[in-house]
Amino acid sequence: MDTATARINRGALPEFREFDLLFGLTGIGALLLHRNPGGSALEQVLTYLVTLTRPLAHEEQQLPGWWVGHDPAGPEHPMPGGHGNLGTAHGITGPLLLLSQAARRDITVPGQHEAITTVLDWLDTWRQDSPAGPWWPEHLTRADLHTGRPTQSGPYRPSWCYGTPGITRAGQLAAIATTDPARQRQFEDALSACLADPEQLDKITDAGLCHGWAGLYQTTWRAASDATTPALHTALPRLAAELVRHSGPGAGPGFLEGDAGTALALTTAATGAPTSGWDACLLID
Repeated sequence: MDTATARINRGALPEFREFDLLFGLTGIGALLLHRNPGGSALEQVLTYLVTLTRPLAHEEQQLPGWWVGHDPAGPEHPMPGGHGNLGTAHGITGPLLLLSQAARRDITVPGQHEAITTVLDWLDTWRQDSPAGPWWPEHLTRADLHTGRPTQSGPYRPSWCYGTPGITRAGQLAAIATTDPARQRQFEDALSACLADPEQLDKITDAGLCHGWAGLYQTTWRAASDATTPALHTALPRLAAELVRHSGPGAGPGFLEGDAGTALALTTAATGAPTSGWDACLLID
């Protein structure tokens, strides 16, 4: 927390590992939310995330506070001036999930509601509409900010870590936390449209949690449990069938990209409930 605060005070841009769900303070906050929800450590994390949603003056330009100063995946994807990441694993929807999950449990700090609304407005700004339904870019460059439109021309694979499923679950939970049923329905409809688009579903190439069928199924199952209409429930049997069809040994024993995570999602499909609440670490519970 001290390191992050000092970085903000310097006007420097963050890295993923400062705030994201997989490596940073959002992931630590997810643990604290379930293990020590009333403690001061979670309060500090939430306060930091509120600060993260405020504009940051950097090199005489106002950028979102979560704008990172590096490329999304190494030098093979160069983005001069850094980028804004909309994904759940590394982007701003991870903090949005934590802020919203805490608010649903009546755990709040000053400015938390406004922070949630700020991120929701950002998602509204960068929502792209297409015949197959709404979608969001994975990354934004400084050129995208200047033109007001993303370089990405269409939706990539629908996954938990990036893409419509993770973003819509975050938006749905944020709308519930801020008592905005119209916005909640918009995110649910966007996910339903994504699930009905074979072109997007064809882009899923593995069974894993991070960006495969397991993550898509588990995220949809959780979204359906809070949904205002039955459309997401209706999609679950078809997704479960695809998950079974693509599953099999060989991906390795890992959780996010391996057989363990796939087996856990298969258990949800088989029993009708996540065993032990394991998906809390994905912040979609």
